[in-house]
Amino acid sequence: MIPRELIASAQVPGGGTLSLYRRNADFMIVLERDELMSSRMSGSEEALATLACDRLGVNKAPRILVGGYGMGFTLRALLARLGPGARITVAELVPEVIDWARGPMAHLAAGCLDDPRVTIAIGDVGEVIAAGPAQWDAMLLDVDNGPDGLTRADNDALYSNRGLATARAALRPNGTLAIWSAAPDPAFTKRLRGAGFDVEEVKVRARQNGKGPTHTIWLAGR
Repeated sequence: MIPRELIASAQVPGGGTLSLYRRNADFMIVLERDELMSSRMSGSEEALATLACDRLGVNKAPRILVGGYGMGFTLRALLARLGPGARITVAELVPEVIDWARGPMAHLAAGCLDDPRVTIAIGDVGEVIAAGPAQWDAMLLDVDNGPDGLTRADNDALYSNRGLATARAALRPNGTLAIWSAAPDPAFTKRLRGAGFDVEEVKVRARQNGKGPTHTIWLAGR
């Protein structure tokens, strides 16, 4: 097997090292020893966008928050579906992830970071959510590995009862909170319902071709 090549590393606020690797044409982002994402598996990240867009209805000027840039698959899928009136804010905690997107992974970004509909906010998505009520028509969270995270303990607050109440308040009427997870979590589904959301749980494959591991997306409607 061809060994992977370390391209760059960055410190995660609160602790931990995030590393970008390349093997041939494939990229991987790794936290310590855990692979968080790979350019070979974009299907479920794209599904996060398309499933949320399906719930926007006839809204031609939605305001959308994306928590976690990753490798840009969710953002690119949103831009492909939405018209010129959309406004998307991407909150990314680790600024180097955006640098990697503009540098060694620029071909994956395919110009999405420079789209006039997009604003990049470097910082904690939880702070963006808490900034005020009724801001967003949809919030798409691909933060950590889902409710049972790996990256930082502070992410747990996003998925706590209090965090979900704050998220619900930040949505506009009929808005959607869409959450990506590497695995199912029945307790979290129950917590969403307890926070007052109407919940749909969708299983999606990691790869575009319908193969690979199964991931979970929650669509929680206000």
